[in-house]
Amino acid sequence: MAEIIQRHGTWAFDGTTVRITPGLHRSVPLFRQTYGEIAVPLEAVAGIVYESERRRGRLRMRLREGADPLLQATGGRLPDAADPYRLIVDTDRSGIAEYLAEEVRHALLLDRITDEPTTEYLLPGPPVPVSVRSSDGTVSFDGVQVRIDWADTSDRVKRATGPRVLDVGDVLRVEWLPNSGLDDGFLRFVTRETRFSKLPAEKDPYALDLWGNVSRDLLTALVATAVTARLPHPSARAHPGPADGGAGGGADDPGNASERAGRAAPRGRRLTAAVPPPAVPPPADHHDVLLRRLRELGELHRDGVLTDEEFARTKAVVLRGF
Repeated sequence: MAEIIQRHGTWAFDGTTVRITPGLHRSVPLFRQTYGEIAVPLEAVAGIVYESERRRGRLRMRLREGADPLLQATGGRLPDAADPYRLIVDTDRSGIAEYLAEEVRHALLLDRITDEPTTEYLLPGPPVPVSVRSSDGTVSFDGVQVRIDWADTSDRVKRATGPRVLDVGDVLRVEWLPNSGLDDGFLRFVTRETRFSKLPAEKDPYALDLWGNVSRDLLTALVATAVTARLPHPSARAHPGPADGGAGGGADDPGNASERAGRAAPRGRRLTAAVPPPAVPPPADHHDVLLRRLRELGELHRDGVLTDEEFARTKAVVLRGF
């Protein structure tokens, strides 16, 4: 067992798993405290180094591409302090850090683990259900559906469309950019119907505009990761087969819709086409809500807040919601 304990966290390696536990010190970011312990299987590791600096050092672990839904969802955009695969090391513990890194490297050689991309996620991501309250609203994910409830400070267009509810099977990808304090960030759920949308995050009913508390808004990466972990692995989109519409077809290719529907069907059954369910008349109270929201959208359009294109797209979103 190789282990190093620092105020920002603990790394322990038992020969098969690197267990990373966030520290309890107040300087540990809220995101790391909330995400909790991460157990990294050795086969997910591409490399590890200890970087010595003048006043302190840093342990840095690199994972294989496609192994971790957290890295896939955040795209390397997590602030350094919130990155679980970096650990600040006091100078007097540099020898222990070097020893742990050498033990991991030695195990990688013995097990002949390469740094090639993986074809499946080797880490599970955060547990569900997960819910985060951000500056633009509250986003929740229960493993099956994503729900967004807008805040009172959200754009009028978003509040007019009402809460958004998405089945995870309708999500093509998740786009996430952190709020830096100077520039807004966003969490966007891209579907087949919205993949060509040009709406900015503050008006997009499928996106959270992150402009408030940086520390709290960073927690939206939890939802982004949990959803990403349940989407098809990037390797499946990068190397489609004949059923995916031919070579070069990706997850966003409309020709792949029927294949995705078939992949979601139970084993032994394959859907030949994605057939929408029959429309069910909404209850009377839902009808009143629908009319009110359509009136609000019409007023925004007449006032010039919404362009013709934005009005048509947002109106379609409202109608689909009912």
